[in-house]
This record gives sequence, structure tokens and C-alpha cells, in this order.
Amino acid sequence: MKNFANAFLLKNKSFSKKSFSKKIFLSVFVLFLLTASFLLVSCGASQDDTSNLTNERGKVQESSLNEAPSDSADSSADAEKKKDLQIEDAVPEGFVKAYVSEVIDGDTIVIALNGREEKVRLIGVDTPESTIRHEPYGKEASNYTKSKLLGRTIYLEKDVSERDKYGRLLRYVWLEVPQNNSESEIRNKMFNAILLLGGYAQTATFPPDVKYTDYFVKFQREAQKNRKGFWGNAVLQNSSMRETSYIGNMRSKKFHRPDCIWAKKISPSNRVNFKSRNEALSSGYVPCKVCRP
Repeated sequence: MKNFANAFLLKNKSFSKKSFSKKIFLSVFVLFLLTASFLLVSCGASQDDTSNLTNERGKVQESSLNEAPSDSADSSADAEKKKDLQIEDAVPEGFVKAYVSEVIDGDTIVIALNGREEKVRLIGVDTPESTIRHEPYGKEASNYTKSKLLGRTIYLEKDVSERDKYGRLLRYVWLEVPQNNSESEIRNKMFNAILLLGGYAQTATFPPDVKYTDYFVKFQREAQKNRKGFWGNAVLQNSSMRETSYIGNMRSKKFHRPDCIWAKKISPSNRVNFKSRNEALSSGYVPCKVCRP
């Protein structure tokens, strides 16, 4: 009996060991399956995420490529507009852009320049007075200058002198920037010349500002011939001007054309008349540098 019991116990111990080993094996196997399943699911998710990320990147790149030409085109268009504006605003060397804020008389204006106002006296021309003294055709000349210049942009050109004795800027006034210094450009775009051609002014040359003097003398003669402006006014066509070819100043020993601004200022007691240029020269007189007789 005792032997039987011992045999039974040994058998049970052997069975228990086998059962325990089996349980451990099953546990390890289940753990392996769970681990493998987790790894498979993780890899699948990772692949899906990677695929989705790749797709998203592709979409972003495609969107960027699609939008790039438009952005580039807009930038190019903006650059062209800026370039056009720069070209339009560009002023050639030797010219200054200004705005006419006031017209004082036919040959004097006020401009806005660099945040301040400046008086400008037109070079080489002289219009009849219309402010302190009222001379024939002075009002007409002043009104003409107002109609052409007031409130508009002009371009100023300097000759040699900066200012006159009254502190006014001395300038040629251009309605447009000239392409060149041809007579055609001067006739059509320079307001100093336009005043002469219209008979609103006469030449008044003061060296050293003589850049366009030859043209100005020519334009004045043309206006006289065509009886433009005050040259057609009976008040100015007095008999002494018609009969006298040249007028001399006995004190300065200079002779002038009858229509010269300086000839009109010679007092009767200091005045001498010449019928020809040769007569004036042979009498020891020299030509006026303003009217150039």
C-alpha cells in the first residue's frame, strides 16, 4: 500500500511538471502571437502613414508647381509696372521737374520745388509789364502765360546763372522734356520761345545766359514779320520805329534795333538814329549784345 501511494505521488508530480511546462509553452506562444500581431498592425499603420505623408507632400509640391507660374507672372507684371513708372518719372540730366503754383506776369512764375516755393524769371525774354506798371499788351501776355502754365508740371533748364539780382531763379521753361536741341523742339516745347513766336515777349539777352539767343532773335523777327501779338498792335508801330533802322546810345556807344528793350530806355537827349548798320559801325558804335543788330 505504501509502495502504491509513493508510485501515485511520483506519477502526479510528473504530470504536474508536464502540465506546468505546457502552460508555460502556451503562454509564451500566445505572447509571441500577440507581439507578432502588434508588429504587423504597427507596420501596416506606419506604411499607411508614410503613404499618406508621401501623398500629402506630392499634393503640396503639385500645388506649389501649379501656383508658381501665377506668382511669378504677378511678380513679373509688378516689376514691369514699377519699371514703366520709373521711366515715366525719370527726368534727363540738366532738367528739373516742377509745378507752377502761381503766375505773377508774362515772364515770371512761382513754382513748387522740393517742398518750397521759388520765383522763376524766364531767361532771354521780356513781356510788357502788368503789375506795378501797366504797359500795352501786358495783361494779354500775363493771361496767356496763366492759361498755358498755371497748375501744370513743367521742366526747368538752367543756363549759366543761378539767380538774378532779385533772387529769382533764371531758367528756360519747357512744357515737355525735349528729345534734342533742334529748332523744332525749341519752337514747340520751350515756353520762352513760344512767347516770342506769339508776339507776347521780345528778346532780352543778358550774358552769360545766351544758349538759345540766336533762336530767340530769329523767332522775334518771325513774329514781327507776321505781326503777331503786340507787333500787330498800332500802339507799338510808331513812326520813329518805322523810319529808323538803328538807335544809338551816345553815352554807352552802343546801337540797337528799334524794338530792343534797351533802345526804348534811351533818353531823347542821349539818342542818335542811324539808317544802316554800317553807318552805326563807322560812327564808332558797337552792336548791342541783347538784340544783336
